[in-house]
Amino acid sequence: MSKNLQHHQMRPAFRRLAWSNLIAQSADQVGLAAAPMVAVLVLGAGAGSTGLLTAAQTLPFLLLSFPAGVIADRAARRSLMALAEALRSLALLSLPVLIALGWLSVPALAVIGFAAATGTVAFSVAAPALVPALVPRQDFAAANSRLELARSTAFAAGPALAGALVGWIGASPTFILAAALSAAAAALLIGIPEPKRPPPAPRHIVADLKEGAGFVWQHHWLRPILLTAVAWNLSWFVLQAAFVPYAVHRLGLSASGVGMTLAVYGVGMVTGALLATRITAWLSFGSAVALGPLVSVAAIAVMVATLQWPSGILAGLSFFLFGAGPIVWVISSTTLRQAVTPEALLGRVSALFMTANTGARPIGAALGGLIGAGYGTEACIVVACIGFLIQAAIILRSAITGLARLPAAA
Repeated sequence: MSKNLQHHQMRPAFRRLAWSNLIAQSADQVGLAAAPMVAVLVLGAGAGSTGLLTAAQTLPFLLLSFPAGVIADRAARRSLMALAEALRSLALLSLPVLIALGWLSVPALAVIGFAAATGTVAFSVAAPALVPALVPRQDFAAANSRLELARSTAFAAGPALAGALVGWIGASPTFILAAALSAAAAALLIGIPEPKRPPPAPRHIVADLKEGAGFVWQHHWLRPILLTAVAWNLSWFVLQAAFVPYAVHRLGLSASGVGMTLAVYGVGMVTGALLATRITAWLSFGSAVALGPLVSVAAIAVMVATLQWPSGILAGLSFFLFGAGPIVWVISSTTLRQAVTPEALLGRVSALFMTANTGARPIGAALGGLIGAGYGTEACIVVACIGFLIQAAIILRSAITGLARLPAAA
């Protein structure tokens, strides 16, 4: 991490953003993981009900990303994130009240999960748009590494922490703790001295969305990044849809073995986030962007090898690579996006990428389910391999790989 960013981290603005990010991501992961546990353990919910709950918790990413991006380009980004975190805190606090009154149900959990997820959407859209206002341009990559490390740590530890808390102190105290974390994140965000931006001219939201989408699609660096991300998410969720039955029936893993294999993915994410700053310093910028897609090809190749040599160790290595490589992609591609996007478009461009990624996920999962049902889980592994080869080819054929350094500001 550069000396400049270390200096900026000691200033209130970036320090507040970094800490609020860690706290908000922790609240998100604890609440996200605890809700289905409560649905099963307290309400006796089955797979259909937990599926409804999961859908409600992910739906805001599809419905609210674009509106959040428009707001992030029109209003103070810190205020958007703080309000969303306050809403999440109130939503999480309502759960202990419903439990105490005996009114808790799966539909109520779904509604509250939808409201709580708005905090994650707002943070994910607005935080990358706020970074350029808080740190110098040469430190974008290091700042993004810091934020992604927090997200990766919360992603890796959140489900285990939620399970431990629900088991040790019960559901209500767990949700109260998550609500307190969100409230703390909101308080930190309010204190960020965000530079004021000139108010945009009033116009219809559709015109705002067209401007953001048109900018990305016509940009010779952002378009291949978007297409690569969509292809990656489609392929990843084809693999995810098939992995658990594949691991049990083909690899012979127990439930705990499957859990450990999946947990290695989080370890890979943390490792990649820790090494990302050094990697981007060692490689040319274009090579750093291409590294994630290339590592993904290596990861799926290891998984394909389990078709011939069934092994939980190989599957774990595959998931580690899937965690470590793509996190470097997220950091480097986000840095490029911040550098070449005009400040007035940062929120909408960030929202477009989130919507495209999250939209690809249910399509990939449905495709994996259809392929698995018709041709077996092994076919899903092969189809995922083809998809990962395509996403690598997209980025390798683009002009991005020729970038020696971060391009000039927009």
